[in-house]
Amino acid sequence: MWVVLGLLVTHPTWGITALPLLARLYVRAKDVAGIPAVDRPAFRTKHAMGVELVRWAVGCLGGWGKVLWVVADGAYATAPFLKPVIALGVRVVSRLRSDAALWTEPGPRRPGQRGRRRIYGDRRMSLAKRAAQKGGWSTGTFVLYGKPTTKRYKTFVATWRPAGGAIRVVVVDEPTGWRAYFCTDPAATVADILTRVAGRFALETTFRDLKQVVGAGHQQVRRFAANVGAFHVCLWTFVMTEAWASTAASEALVGHRATAPWDDAARRPSHADKRRGWQREWQGKEIRAALRPGMTEAEIQAAAERLLDLAA
Repeated sequence: MWVVLGLLVTHPTWGITALPLLARLYVRAKDVAGIPAVDRPAFRTKHAMGVELVRWAVGCLGGWGKVLWVVADGAYATAPFLKPVIALGVRVVSRLRSDAALWTEPGPRRPGQRGRRRIYGDRRMSLAKRAAQKGGWSTGTFVLYGKPTTKRYKTFVATWRPAGGAIRVVVVDEPTGWRAYFCTDPAATVADILTRVAGRFALETTFRDLKQVVGAGHQQVRRFAANVGAFHVCLWTFVMTEAWASTAASEALVGHRATAPWDDAARRPSHADKRRGWQREWQGKEIRAALRPGMTEAEIQAAAERLLDLAA
């Protein structure tokens, strides 16, 4: 299992894309002993790996002078991940379990009261009861998955021990039932939370393309380090392709769809389209180089071999 850090970037036409930058290979504790001693890594939890990746991102991006937001799967909504990441000054958005042990905010201090101010309130809050109440719902329109979407929601501030204090909670009424999300910054807006939750879906699309288009995980290597290296080559190949395509004209990426009338010409370029577009550019350069005057037979033969390799 891979723990992957992706950078969410927004293209003016294609919307949000996740660029996978760095990954860690997670091996279950009971399986570590099965790895040859020369390659055997020390066991680390997925949460510890996630904290390491976020710490690396803070070191790389901290100089931008902007607050770093991390949107993570619900499996990372636990104290071992949240508390170290919050200590780095990062805001975390994630899914909240329906049975999360939420508490109210602490009340005001009594006159003359000494000691440290309480962090958690003294009344337990139930997400299920909050969601079942008919009142308190609001409606808003947010840009999710590239289009305006109307959502019915409730939002409030609660305290939660895994986060070490106050969080902003958003309960969303979905056709399949309610879902709850949270942000470790109580001042975050509903739009802040829902747009980042929707943006994380781009990482799922990236995982699919890494497996089906780039071929991540299909390398036949045995050593632990070789697996890590091969996976990162796939990650960075994906990023380089997306970087090249970000400045290319859409027509150059989807022009081949003219020969496929069953396809949707208006559909945004897929990662496979971008790879083919880059390959066509390489092949075009090779052909133009082969057509220059004065080429020898050996040069023509070498150019033909390169073109065949690119086509294959």
